[in-house]
Amino acid sequence: MPVEHYENFPVASLLIPRDLRPAVEALYAFARSADDIADEGGAQDAERLSGLAHYQAQLDAIERGKVPEGELFLRLAAVVKRHALPVALLHDLLDAFAQDVVKKRYADFTELQDYCRRSANPVGRLMLRIFGCASAGNDARSDAICTSLQLINFWQDVAVDLDKGRIYLPEEDRRRFGVTEEALFTRHCDEAFRALMRFEIGRTRAMMLEGAALAPSLPGRFGWEIRLVVQGGLRILEKIEAAGFDALNQRPQLVRSDWPLLALRAARMKR
Repeated sequence: MPVEHYENFPVASLLIPRDLRPAVEALYAFARSADDIADEGGAQDAERLSGLAHYQAQLDAIERGKVPEGELFLRLAAVVKRHALPVALLHDLLDAFAQDVVKKRYADFTELQDYCRRSANPVGRLMLRIFGCASAGNDARSDAICTSLQLINFWQDVAVDLDKGRIYLPEEDRRRFGVTEEALFTRHCDEAFRALMRFEIGRTRAMMLEGAALAPSLPGRFGWEIRLVVQGGLRILEKIEAAGFDALNQRPQLVRSDWPLLALRAARMKR
């Protein structure tokens, strides 16, 4: 279960009931393919935005009850109808992908949270609705988990994003700890950078723990899926810490040997 952009969808997991897997897979296919339009290959920005605009148009058709174009959107339309999914959540995902094309820096944490609200939180809210577990309280706890997962991806991928010209570490925080853009691009992990990462990881962990009570409150397999997602995210944070906060030169990942520990921790989670 890598903690990566949209790989957090529990696609084809044995913990997902068989009758719900097609819905999860249809949502994943939509999100993954749209994310690829925004982020993969060598396309120009205008081409990426045009591709995402086509996706927006298909969502508009689904929302109006029209027949969309292409197998991907036909499957998505069936899932939206069956589970009464808010199409606005899917539009939010596309808005975030389009923002990634044109926005490379974030002024403060509030601005970054707004991005996460659209790039990550819709995933959790859509899953809650597919499993029939949506409520105001569950949505709020899911948002905390999903935002923290997105942040974990950022802290895990500092170097990867630098290669793409992106910096998700908020400018306000970088100024506070004395970390310049120049220092980031030289990949020099000094005490200032370590202090910055320690701060971001502490804030992210607190957010994850705030939402973690959602997992044991959910029924059956879905609850176990979310338990493992939470513990996987927390484990990545531990690995960044164990690497001396050097996210500039190392990219911690979950490996096979982590699974027994994740399973044990998941079993111990309480409301």
